[in-house]
Parts: sequence; structure tokens; C-alpha cells
Amino acid sequence: MQKLICTIFLLFFSSFLQANNLYYEQLAASTQTIVLHETSDHPVSYAEYAAVSDSITWLVVMSRRLEKFMPDIIEREEFLRTVYYEATRAGLDPQLVLSVIQIESGFKKYAVSHAGARGYMQVMPFWVETIGHRDHNLFHLRVNLRYGCTILRHYLDIEKGDYFRALGRYNGSLGEATYPQLVFDKWLSTWRYNASFPNS
Repeated sequence: MQKLICTIFLLFFSSFLQANNLYYEQLAASTQTIVLHETSDHPVSYAEYAAVSDSITWLVVMSRRLEKFMPDIIEREEFLRTVYYEATRAGLDPQLVLSVIQIESGFKKYAVSHAGARGYMQVMPFWVETIGHRDHNLFHLRVNLRYGCTILRHYLDIEKGDYFRALGRYNGSLGEATYPQLVFDKWLSTWRYNASFPNS
């Protein structure tokens, strides 16, 4: 009898763990969005950046390219570290994210579109209720990039890796070529990065 009780307990406990793992995986992106509070407007530190990249060269090269948009070197490097971290966390190319930001906001932190989209990645406020927390400020650096990268990753997953369609969804212009082409042009002409030839 005791052996039977132990077996039932183990089966119940293992199924509970499996269910929790599935639940966590399903909600991982939104859960990680929710935990941003005190650090929401703080940039990624060098230690956090080093955890996802061993390349200082990327920061130097991209900093030079970003200088005309962000003259302050400290602001630029903090911004770039955060972009790299959040893009990599979402499984996105950081150069693609820089291209999206250039087209969406021109690297203006407090940009607001006529439709009400906010910040660097022009995130619509309804996303706060969908995947976030009402205390989140979409003008905060880390929050804005976390949301934008999570949303773009979501659309890439829906479109099975089709960047053209995912970018169309991100911009609300699915099926139209203008927006995806603008992003692709910036991706190739301005933000392309080859680690073997970093200045190319």
C-alpha cells in the first residue's frame, strides 16, 4: 500500500512538473517582459553585454555609424549594448533591430506616431496589457526594446521566418512592400556587420 501511494505521488508530481514546464515555456517571453521594473530605463551593463557577446569591435563599429543620430558616446554605447542584448535574447539579428529602429523612430527615444506608437521601436500601448504590466513605460529604454524585440520575434514565428511578412505585420502593413523594403535597405546599406571584415 505504501509503495502504491509513493508511485501515485511520483506520477502526480512528475506530471505537475511537466505541466509547469510547458506553461513556463509558453509564457516565457511575456513573463520575462513583466519582470522589468527598477531597471526598465537602465541600459544593459558591460557584464550583461559580455554574457551574450565577446565582441567589443561590434560596439566600436556600430557606435561610429550611430554617431550622427546620438552624438553622446556614453548614450550611444549604452543604447547599443541594450539593443544587442535584447535582440540576441529574442533570437534576432541586432543589425535588423537597429534598422527597424531607424525606420520607426529615427533613434528618438520619445517618438510618438500619429497612431500613438511609442519610443525607439514604436510600440503600441495595447501591448502593455497583452504581454506586460500596467506600470511599464514604453519610453523606457529597456522596456521599449524588450517589447519591440518580443513582438518582432512573435511575428517572425507566426510567419515561419519570413522577414518580409513579419516586418509587414510589425508595421501594420502586411502585404505591402514599402516598409519591409525600407528596413532591408538600411539593414544592408547601413547596419550590415561582418565580424571578419567589421569595417565593411
